[in-house]
Amino acid sequence: MSTPERPSGGRFARTERTTPHRSREKITYERAAAYDVLDEALFCDVAFTGPDGAPRVLPTFHVRVGDTLFVHGSTGSSMGLGGREGFPVSVTATVVDGLVYAKSWFHHSMNYRSVVVHANARPVDDPDERWAVFKALIDRMGEGRSERSREASPKENAMSALLAIPLEEVSVKRRQGPPVEEPGDEDLPYENGVAEVATVVTGRL
Repeated sequence: MSTPERPSGGRFARTERTTPHRSREKITYERAAAYDVLDEALFCDVAFTGPDGAPRVLPTFHVRVGDTLFVHGSTGSSMGLGGREGFPVSVTATVVDGLVYAKSWFHHSMNYRSVVVHANARPVDDPDERWAVFKALIDRMGEGRSERSREASPKENAMSALLAIPLEEVSVKRRQGPPVEEPGDEDLPYENGVAEVATVVTGRL
């Protein structure tokens, strides 16, 4: 997959919504760490309130362009994305790096990197911006893929909603390393350790 250019470094400002109540040592606000996760994760989940007032979660493919995350959905779906003005959303994306096997049930875990974004999303209506974002989405699946496939027809374009989500209120949570064991469990006759997990793309089209 192609990787979008990463803007210069820095940190996101910590806010009330991005301040954890537990496991604060797992949180970072490094912009580069957040972009790494967003660029590596194959999809994200967008949570928002639907037009009927009920909660919604949309799992969707995404692309980051600079300091903005773009996601797409259907204008005619029950998620109610079509025709909406800017509205608050939360976005999560996760990369699992390993399964952590401990000697106790309680300490089984995963090594992972996850991002949480809070923002007001805006619909992408400008034709030139929509074209550029759709091209970036397709090229994220494979470098130059947009040149090896047909552009969306007017009908297909009208069926597709695009949201722009500014990356301003963001936190990264991660776990790394071996399992944590209780002192009394060290001599138990059970295997422990970490099994690495990786997503592998086996072909290029």
